[in-house]
Amino acid sequence: MSVAMAPLQVEQARQLLKALADPLRLRVIEALGDGERCVCDLTTDLGLSQSKLSFHLKVLKQAGLLADRQEGRWIYYRLRPEALGALQGWIADLAGHCSTPAQPCP
Repeated sequence: MSVAMAPLQVEQARQLLKALADPLRLRVIEALGDGERCVCDLTTDLGLSQSKLSFHLKVLKQAGLLADRQEGRWIYYRLRPEALGALQGWIADLAGHCSTPAQPCP
C-alpha cells in the first residue's frame, strides 16, 4: 500500500531529477522496475562492484526514490511508486502550463 506524497516543491523535484540523471542510477531504477531486488542480484545483473552500487543506492534512497528492508545479511531495494508519481505530477503540471503565452511587453 502506497501513501500519496504532497505535491513536489521545486527543490524536491530538483533532487529527484538529479538522482535520476546519472546513467548508473537510471540503470538501477530500470532494474527495480519489475519489483524488489536483493542487492546481491543487482550487483551481478548490473556488473557493478558492491561499493559502487552501494553509493548509487544511497543517493537514490536519500532522494526518496527507493525503500529498503533487511533480511538476514541481505538488503532488498524497491522503488517508491509515490515518489515517482509525485515527480510525474510535477512534470505534468509543467507540461500543462508550458504553452501559456507570455504577457505582452509594455
